[in-house]
Amino acid sequence: MCIAVPVKVLSVYENEALIEFSGIKKKVNTSLIDNLKVGDYVLLHAGCAIEKVDKYKAEETLKLFNIISEEM
Repeated sequence: MCIAVPVKVLSVYENEALIEFSGIKKKVNTSLIDNLKVGDYVLLHAGCAIEKVDKYKAEETLKLFNIISEEM
C-alpha cells in the first residue's frame, strides 16, 4: 500500500521545495507542480510532490495522523 502525506512548503526553488512534516524538514522534487508558493500544502509520495491540496483538508489530515500515532 502506498500513502501520500500532506506537507507544508517552507521554501521554493526551481524544481525543489523545502517541506516540513512532523518536525522533519527535507528538500523534495516539485517538477509536477505549477505555481508553488511558500505556505502551500502538497501531497508527498516517494520524495515527490504530486499534487497541491487545500490547506484546511491538509491540516485536518495531519491532525488525524497525529491521533493515530498517539494511539499506537
